[in-house]
Amino acid sequence: MVTPKVMGKKSNHYKLTIEEVALKDPNEPLKDGITLEFDNHDDIFKIIDVIKDKELFEDKNQATEFGLGLKLFSEVMLKNRKHPLFEEFLPEFGKFMKQLKSQ
Repeated sequence: MVTPKVMGKKSNHYKLTIEEVALKDPNEPLKDGITLEFDNHDDIFKIIDVIKDKELFEDKNQATEFGLGLKLFSEVMLKNRKHPLFEEFLPEFGKFMKQLKSQ
């Protein structure tokens, strides 16, 4: 497990654990779970609730997956906004977020 830097005043601190339950190939052994601690400037649980309330997806689990994935990805991108990987994508992501918030 990687220990994050000390949480800043403007961050929420989270702990996420994910583990394999079943694989599409039953002959593959299950891998050990991963526990990750991280900071995020948003209240992730509130974001997930807002996405569920918008009923963007028929499956509420997909709303949770989307919200969690979106917040994990976007926080890394914001912390690394000058990285060449995000150079062209960042403006488009801003448009995407405006569209999402307007729905």
